[in-house]
Amino acid sequence: MSKILVVDDEPDLQTLIKQKFRKEIRNKEYEFHFAENGKQALTKLGEVPEIDIVLSDINMPEMDGLTLLSKLSEQQPLIKSVIVSAYGDMDNIRTAMNRGAFDFITKPINFQDLTLTMEKTLKHAKYIKQTIQAIKENNILKMYVDENVLNFMNSREYEATLLDNETVEGTVLFIDICGFTAISETTEANTVVSLINTYFDEMVKEIMAQDGYVDKFIGDAIMAVFTGEYHLDRALDAALAVRNKINNLPQVNTTLKFQPKVSIGVNSGEMISGNIGSESLKRLDYTVIGDTVNTAARLQDAAAENQIVISEDCYQQVKESFVCEKIGSITLKNKAQPMTIYQVIE
Repeated sequence: MSKILVVDDEPDLQTLIKQKFRKEIRNKEYEFHFAENGKQALTKLGEVPEIDIVLSDINMPEMDGLTLLSKLSEQQPLIKSVIVSAYGDMDNIRTAMNRGAFDFITKPINFQDLTLTMEKTLKHAKYIKQTIQAIKENNILKMYVDENVLNFMNSREYEATLLDNETVEGTVLFIDICGFTAISETTEANTVVSLINTYFDEMVKEIMAQDGYVDKFIGDAIMAVFTGEYHLDRALDAALAVRNKINNLPQVNTTLKFQPKVSIGVNSGEMISGNIGSESLKRLDYTVIGDTVNTAARLQDAAAENQIVISEDCYQQVKESFVCEKIGSITLKNKAQPMTIYQVIE
């Protein structure tokens, strides 16, 4: 059932809405709630959970519709609003859109147009809610976050952050399990999954110990991100800890006598952080993208077994804190000039 809040000081509109949508109300497709002004609307939103959309007039006592739009953008950004007003001039339309209105309908109301607009707005609002729910139900994420983080995910503050895209400064860490593809081709499926989950679990513990987070699992590799103070140093501490932990794991008695090893690429710089994916598939991942990320992946490709590879820029930042060794100059994909790379020893 879709919940719709109608905000208008005209007493006849409530009756008209109930009459025009009586079939949908009877079939429990729509549930309408009403308020006479913006102030009452904010109170109603606090009383009625899960309002999907707001239909609001502009000219109302106590708090007008444009002020209500501003309040909604600040307090409940996931609720979509449609302005329904006799003030259909371009200035009001532009102001409403700039304050977050999803659409605009003029009075007298054409109910066929209103129905189509409501359906379109409800579809968009529910899509956003489904995306949030999918993220909340991500089992891997729930395994690796504490109770405080989960409580934050249920808050409106968390929902608001899903709409934000930003440029961040940080470090990206790519960790690949060397030779694992051969194991996956010759070993029983349950054994393969159990092994890789064991290795991933050890890696994630070290990443989290340095206040990093796992951005995604990619086949037999992990992409992790570190932000905040000393993000590069913390990423390298995690990389060294992961390498040591994996090197101390026992050999697996499969056909190939597999001894796990890792190759690691690390890069630091600006990245774009936001919701990336496909609206058609209803799947978005909150991730980071950009040249910094791509270069980290290329550095991991260039790393040999047991190597932690960084760029010269990263080397210059950490050379006084970490023992590093120059590898040489290599050509990376999509890079016009060769790049000098180093391996982190300890």
